[in-house]
Amino acid sequence: MFDRYAENPVERREAVLGVLLILPAVVLIGAVILYPIAYNVYLSFTEVPLNPNRAPQWVGLGNYVELLTAARFWSAFTTTVAFTVGSTVLSTVVGLAVALLFDREFRGRRLARGLVLLPHVTPIIAVAFVWQFMLSPLWGSIPNLLAEWGLYGTRVGLLEQSATALPVVVVFSAWRNFPFAFLLFVARLQAIPESMYEAARIDGAGALAQFKDITLPELKGTIAIVVLLRFIWEFNTFAEVWLLTRQVLTLPIFAYQTAFANFEQGLGAAISLLLFLVQALFVLGFVTLFGEDKV
Repeated sequence: MFDRYAENPVERREAVLGVLLILPAVVLIGAVILYPIAYNVYLSFTEVPLNPNRAPQWVGLGNYVELLTAARFWSAFTTTVAFTVGSTVLSTVVGLAVALLFDREFRGRRLARGLVLLPHVTPIIAVAFVWQFMLSPLWGSIPNLLAEWGLYGTRVGLLEQSATALPVVVVFSAWRNFPFAFLLFVARLQAIPESMYEAARIDGAGALAQFKDITLPELKGTIAIVVLLRFIWEFNTFAEVWLLTRQVLTLPIFAYQTAFANFEQGLGAAISLLLFLVQALFVLGFVTLFGEDKV
């Protein structure tokens, strides 16, 4: 190929032009994405001193051994998995239910669809503070309502107890992110031919049978995409948990506290790299299980 370009000046100039055109993008990607990733991998094998004039000290797998033998790391990992699975399943189910509800004609449907998107587009810091206000044991409406039902009788807030903080954070994350699943499901539902439902009704199929035999099979690919994307995003969630409560320790929060509060940047880099490896394994397993044509 080189000889051919050498013999043909026109093709040689076109090849050089193509390289020059993509070079800025390659440099930008390398500077913004590849270099930070490579540097993070390097830091995960070192112990970073507090003195900026001293170079990081190579410790090999020491950071990973320390993490994998620490009970706090496994506690954060378990909490992260529970939060991710709970919020992913709940947001997917709620998004599908709302999409099915809105997949029919009624007056004001466009306005209602726009209102459904409000939790997802409202700034996270605003909705987190509103939820903190509603969950306050002093003046919050939710504890007062639960107290009237006999389900809440303590002066400690729901966000101040580790036993109740995690379920509340799961519900909050699902409430904030279900509009994403709603949009994808609505778009796919509108692409299903109405003739399929008409044929099913002629054959005597009810609403439940139509959902089981038509809607659900047509939505399998969309459900797989929603679950995959939501798992990745929820596994990396930081702001939603950190702004709402300090009683839930997930791996992103653990990495932040380790690197920037305890100034153990090597351990923090190791935690972030383990986060990446867990997600990469999940994606590979998910694609292998469901097939590339579904994802």
